[in-house]
Amino acid sequence: MTIKVKHQVHFYDTDTMGVAHHANYIRWFEIGRVEYLRSIGINLNEMMADDILFPITKVEAQFHSPAHFDEIIEIETTATALTKAKMEFEYRILRDDTVLVTGFTQNVFTNKTTGKITRLPEKYYTLLE
Repeated sequence: MTIKVKHQVHFYDTDTMGVAHHANYIRWFEIGRVEYLRSIGINLNEMMADDILFPITKVEAQFHSPAHFDEIIEIETTATALTKAKMEFEYRILRDDTVLVTGFTQNVFTNKTTGKITRLPEKYYTLLE
């Protein structure tokens, strides 16, 4: 399943040339990831209240073309692995039909108290299946 989210490039996302700074693409990946999880019924606030955190352990981005101030971009997010221990996503950020960035993230589930990797409780895992 792929989730698509529209996003307008803000002035603060850009440098003096009006080009989006490369770090923003990682934030845009997060927008896509959160919307993906929300769309399948996972509430991140609830997970954190249940002492489950999900730090990123890997992130990759390949830049093809820049985004600019005030453009509308589309963030495409596809889950490639959703298990009791981790989640992995692939991303494409586009402007119209032009691919601007492709990328990948991996998160692992950890216990908020111990900081150790933990298995996802069944109430969340069934939503990921």
